[in-house]
This record gives sequence, C-alpha cells and structure tokens, in this order.
Amino acid sequence: MIKKIHLSGTPQQIGEEHGRQGKSEIIQSLETYESLFYGYSKINWKHAVEVALEHLPAIEAYNSDFIEEMEGVAKGAGVQFEDILVLNTRSEIALTGRKGFSDGCTAIAITPPASKDTIIGQNWDWKMTQTKSLLLLEIEQVGKPVIKMVTEGGIIGKIGFNSAGIGICLNALLTDKKSTQVPIHLALRSVLNSHSLHEAISKIKDNQLASAANFLIASEGVEGQSGAANFEVSPFGTEMIPSKDGIVVHTNHICSTKVKKYLSDMNEFKFVDSMIRKSRAEELINASITFGEKINEESLKIWFSDTFNYPNSINHYINSSAPEHRQMETVFSIIMNLSKQTMQLCIGKPTPTAYVKI
Repeated sequence: MIKKIHLSGTPQQIGEEHGRQGKSEIIQSLETYESLFYGYSKINWKHAVEVALEHLPAIEAYNSDFIEEMEGVAKGAGVQFEDILVLNTRSEIALTGRKGFSDGCTAIAITPPASKDTIIGQNWDWKMTQTKSLLLLEIEQVGKPVIKMVTEGGIIGKIGFNSAGIGICLNALLTDKKSTQVPIHLALRSVLNSHSLHEAISKIKDNQLASAANFLIASEGVEGQSGAANFEVSPFGTEMIPSKDGIVVHTNHICSTKVKKYLSDMNEFKFVDSMIRKSRAEELINASITFGEKINEESLKIWFSDTFNYPNSINHYINSSAPEHRQMETVFSIIMNLSKQTMQLCIGKPTPTAYVKI
C-alpha cells in the first residue's frame, strides 16, 4: 500500500535513512518533476537547480538542520544534494507564474462544536505517477514531537500530524510572484516540528516563506481544547482565516483579502473547479449538521468520495481535455483524528470503504 519508514537520530541520520529506504520513491519523484517542470514551462533540470539554489541562504538562516537532513537524503539515495533541494523547492519552481494549471486538493477540518473530536484531512490531487513516490514517515527527533507524515520521496515536509496534537494539510495556490525565502514544504515540516499552535504560527508568519499556499492547521491541546484555521501564506505575509462553528474548508484559490493585495490568482480553472469544490464541501458538511448526523471520520470519508461536478469534483478525476502534463487527479486521501492520534489513508480514488488505519 505505502512504504513505512521509521526515522530517528540526528538530522543527517534521519536523512540518510530516508534516502536509503526510500531510494526508489526518490528516483520516481525526480523523474516526475523533471518531466513536469519541462511540461509546464520548458524548465530543464539545470535551470530548476539554479532556482532551488537561490533559496539556500534563507533555508540556512531559517533552520540549518534542514540542510543537513537534505544532505543525508541525497547521500542515502546516491543522488546529488541539489536534486533533493529541487524536490523540496518544487512548488516554487512549478507553481509560480504558470497560467492554466489544472489543480486539485480539498482540505477539511472539523472541531467542536461541529464534532466531538478534532479531525483534519484532505484529498491530495496531483500527478498519478507520484503514487509510486509516496512514503509514510514516522520521525523521532531530540527535543521535538514525534511526526507521522505522508510525503513524496525526497521531500522532508508534507501532510501529517505530531504527538503534540498539531496537524497540517496543504492546498496549492497558483500565483504570479515568489521570493527567495523558505520553500513552503520546509515550512510544513516546521509546523510539524512544533510543540504548540503558537510555535507553529511563528514559523509561517510575516514574510518568511517564498511562495503562496494554504496551510490548514488544527491543534488538539490539553484537556480537549482545540481549534483549526486556514493560514494563507505568501512572500508578503500570512493571513489567518478562522473556522466558523467548528468548520474549516479550503481548495485552490486565494481567499485572503490581504494576500490578494499583493498576488494575482493565476488559477484559470477556479470558477469551474476550485470554487465549486469548496462550496460543495461546505454544503455537504452543513447538510450533515442540519440533519443531526454524528460528524466523525466516516463523515469525511463520504465527503472526500464525492463526485459532484465530475471530473472536477472533490474526488478529482483526470480532465481529458487538458494537456497531458496538466492532468491531475486524486492521488491519496488522508484523515487524521488529532484527539485520538490516529491516521486513515486511502491511496488512489477514495471510497468510504477504502481507507486503512495506519
């Protein structure tokens, strides 16, 4: 189903083990992104490396452990450090200044009063070839919470939760500008390294990050205290979009008025895809609440399996009218109960019965 790797030790040791055990998945990632960069905008690998290296000083200042871990991944997999740096900068290379991107990713968080538990999850929509790159990493680091994370081989920050009750999901945003600051995937890892929501926000606020994205972050604190919100991050600051009655939803268009002041939303499909998926998810949630249904993981399984507005549905299918390199679909679906510290995962198109607890 998905390769599970337990990582522990120093950043170098964590990286080397990731590289050794995840070598085939890393090679798959390198092949996918070499093709994708060229397909989008004729960027060859040499150019991609040049772009990635522009972020190196910011990463070093932000957290030098990330440099050591990426060096370890490269050593373990037998590839160049620059190759791993490119993978961790792939959003900055692929998703800035590119019109016509056919996107996906629907993220949902449910907290009290809408549900008893704090539950967060998403459909991750991307290139189906990346199914072969998926890894489930459990990471133990000195002085940090234990992380359980689903990622692409070679990428050291992604979607998951930690033992401190922090969970995060990611929605891509296609915009016209980026900076040379910290790549968003390394910021995802910083959130998962955090002991508290306050610490997590400190890692993504202000102008620390290189490109725009939405981080849906939920926190299950002491004595059942919980919360969730969307954080639209950008090179021009971060805006929090709070939950409403314990409901948080995000797809792939900019919602923040602050971010819109500085960046243009270049998702040309937002009216027929992203906006409809967001509206549909909210309708499904509100219908469940109105009818007095118990909201739990089973509810999210149904919502993430929804095919309204096919192929541009929450359960995303390939749009065959789009160019091949822009054909995206649901690669995996993940549901995390932060109250119970559990994760359920479906590789491929979700159905209510296809999830496995891992």
